[in-house]
Amino acid sequence: MKVSALELRRKMKEVLKTLDRKEPVTVFYRGKKRAVIYPAPGKSGPRKPVEQDPAVGIWKDRKDMRDVKKYVRELRKPRRHAV
Repeated sequence: MKVSALELRRKMKEVLKTLDRKEPVTVFYRGKKRAVIYPAPGKSGPRKPVEQDPAVGIWKDRKDMRDVKKYVRELRKPRRHAV
């Protein structure tokens, strides 16, 4: 992407989207190339689907959580302590 210094200020959202796509941005000032902005290393790209997250399914073998509504009802029950 090529932008002027003025466009850099006015189109910052588009510039950031370009950097998210791992594309460099060239900045011009008065028609002369002044800078090139590169994406930060290690920045993640598009998000992965939630199904690919390693935390998904970690409790799939728990029998007490088979019925989610029942489990949540039990969690929300008021607790009465014997005095």
